[in-house]
Amino acid sequence: MIDILLAGVGGQGTVLAAKVLAQAAQSKGWQVRTAETIGMAQRGGNVTSHVRMGSGGEEVLSPLITPGTADMVIALEPGEAARALPFLAPGGVLVTATTAIQPVTAALAGEPYRAGDVVAALANSLQAEAPREQAAAADAADEAAASLDAADGAAGAKDTQAPGVDGYPVPLFISVDDEALVAHLGAGSRKSLNMMLLAVAVAQGRIPLTVAELKAAVQACVKPQFVPMNLEAIDHAADAYG
Repeated sequence: MIDILLAGVGGQGTVLAAKVLAQAAQSKGWQVRTAETIGMAQRGGNVTSHVRMGSGGEEVLSPLITPGTADMVIALEPGEAARALPFLAPGGVLVTATTAIQPVTAALAGEPYRAGDVVAALANSLQAEAPREQAAAADAADEAAASLDAADGAAGAKDTQAPGVDGYPVPLFISVDDEALVAHLGAGSRKSLNMMLLAVAVAQGRIPLTVAELKAAVQACVKPQFVPMNLEAIDHAADAYG
């Protein structure tokens, strides 16, 4: 089972990205369920899409991802990455664009919304979380080992690959310089930012799909006149971050 949460601002194509991801998964024969929380999307509000994929043949019973269980969060805007961070599971992956969309509240307050500060805070938060997760898992491993020792009457060897020791998965932060990607592709390419971030996640090997499968899903879900632009965006992002 793979749970992916996509977050963005109204107009960024968060829902379309979820549809493309679901289409790619369905083409592999996986059961998929999706759900969206749109809110005030047309007023520049946040949009969140849940995509749950039975990549191991599992039956997907619910479309919603509960906090702390998402294998991946893909955010099209850094502030939305911060908003969605509580959904990320221990050892999960956060992929986020680094360009801010200034909210109305920032303009009214006269205080700039600095995307760099948000991105730095996200990175620091995940780095701080890793030791806490490792310590908690190490305590659990020690308790389990102590219980086995008491039951067997012999000293048990600690598994150095157990969670909380060397092999414990820590959160991974992938910061995407979307300004550089857009600058390379030219005017209008920001509309394909959603596909770029999906391509980065796939190219990094964090979603068990191929770039070819992602491109096929785009051709199935996107209007024909917009397909070439999105395919070019996918290729460039995958090359840049693969």
